[in-house]
Amino acid sequence: MIPTQSLRSVLPLLIGLAVGGMGVGLFQQSKPGMAGSPEAQIQQLESELQQARTRIAALEETRPRSSRSPAQTAYDRGRAIAQRLREGIPVSSDDLFRAAQPLLRDMSPLLERIVGQKFKRQSDSLMGELARKYDLNPNQQDTLQKWFSEKSRAEQKKWNDLISSDNTTYLQLVKSMRNDRTDEGLDAVMEGLLQAPQLEAFKAERLEERAQRVQFYADIQVQRINEIVRLDPAQTDRLFGIMAQSSPDYDSSIRLEGVTGEIAPANLHPRDALKLVLRPDQLAVYEADRERRFLEASREMNELGVQLPSDWDELEFGP
Repeated sequence: MIPTQSLRSVLPLLIGLAVGGMGVGLFQQSKPGMAGSPEAQIQQLESELQQARTRIAALEETRPRSSRSPAQTAYDRGRAIAQRLREGIPVSSDDLFRAAQPLLRDMSPLLERIVGQKFKRQSDSLMGELARKYDLNPNQQDTLQKWFSEKSRAEQKKWNDLISSDNTTYLQLVKSMRNDRTDEGLDAVMEGLLQAPQLEAFKAERLEERAQRVQFYADIQVQRINEIVRLDPAQTDRLFGIMAQSSPDYDSSIRLEGVTGEIAPANLHPRDALKLVLRPDQLAVYEADRERRFLEASREMNELGVQLPSDWDELEFGP
């Protein structure tokens, strides 16, 4: 996957946020005059301004201190981004994310509810499937429901921490959204609920599910590389094992169909693994294609005044 697809998808949101922020500012500046004398209008406006400052200060105190940035609002940062673009100074995806971050922080209660609702829909579906397949009694269902509820709260906190931290990058945000798994950690809680033979059936099914995810991911990656560099059967098998090991669902107990080569060493990055599998001429072709894709993506984004992040290709091998 080329990261610019993700960048394009977030640009309308960030532009919308910037336009909305500027719209609020323009609306405040264009409010029609109030009835009464100019002095009365000034007093009324000063009173409203003071009330607004009091409310803002109270809200600011409820925000974690590490996430406060009183000197800059989303509107301020949006204007700074717009000024840089007018001057022909390119901005990065992280710049756009930073510009929207104050507004995202203020909207965090709404975003947390959205995350919670999405998680609940997924967990309710999974809960019903597990209750049906393994004939869970009411106590077991209650235990599982409590676990899902705790996990939902943890997911909402993780999302809030992510958008609140000044250290979060756009790439980290995208990766987190892509790698969310409702069933992560489920095996341990089910092992405490089920007894044989249901437990053995559950473990076998979960292993099969993970194997299918790993195989799907590895097949896509190998096919993508094969379209750039024609692989021989031995290279295909080795690369499949390497890509399988890099999948977040990989487990050493998984037996993948048709694999005869060795699985890659732990923590070996897929890009580094290519150097071990491809011949020098193949590696040169792959790197040339990678450079071509980078230049193409960079040119497209530069037309918008946006720079590709330096680690743009980290999404290339992402799940």
